[in-house]
Amino acid sequence: MKGSLPWDWACNRLTSSHNYLLTTVRPDSCPHTMVVWGIWSDNAFYFSTGSTTRKARNLGANPNCIVCNENIDEAVIVEGQARQLSVAEIPEAAFVLYQKKYGWKLDPETGPVFKVTPRVVFAMPEKLFPAGATRWLFS
Repeated sequence: MKGSLPWDWACNRLTSSHNYLLTTVRPDSCPHTMVVWGIWSDNAFYFSTGSTTRKARNLGANPNCIVCNENIDEAVIVEGQARQLSVAEIPEAAFVLYQKKYGWKLDPETGPVFKVTPRVVFAMPEKLFPAGATRWLFS
């Protein structure tokens, strides 16, 4: 499609973002958005949080969520489902990438680690709008 961006464009922005916005759904169906640290690897977003945080409790009841990169001028919006991973399910690369990016250990002993698998991803680059608006579907 004319004007559509390549998938690498979105991956680069998701990988290089330092902070992300994570939106989850409260039990009363109201949205809850919070800033998180995380990594984008192998077409998925990995992050950790405290087990008693609102986002962890929300995801335990409803895995649907949205992850956005920090630069809204080159916005990438990931709609997907989060799943809490066991220690054995966390890819070794996630530990390495997280430590390199933040100088902080991704530690499943201090709080659950989640993997967000995308259903659909949108790109909304301001300088390329409307031609650059792009959507990728995942199965």
